[in-house]
Amino acid sequence: MEQVPAYFLKEFVKSQKFENTNQVMEAMKEMFAEVLQQVMSCELDEKLGYKKSQRVSDDAVELSEKNYRNGYSKKTVKT
Repeated sequence: MEQVPAYFLKEFVKSQKFENTNQVMEAMKEMFAEVLQQVMSCELDEKLGYKKSQRVSDDAVELSEKNYRNGYSKKTVKT
C-alpha cells in the first residue's frame, strides 16, 4: 500500500487550525474510523459475493442464495 506523503498530512493539520493535541487525536480517530468502515465493507462484499442491501432472487435454490445483506449501525469501539 502506498503511503500518504507527509506534506498532505501537514497541510491537513494546518487547515484544521487545531488548538491542542487532543483535537488532532480526535481528527485522527474520525479518519481511521472511516477507513476501517470502508475496509470492513469491502471485506464483506468479497466474502459474501454481493453488496450491502443487494437482494438475491427468491427463485434461488439454496437458502444462503435467498439471503440479503442488511446495513449497519453506529457503534463505539474503545481502543
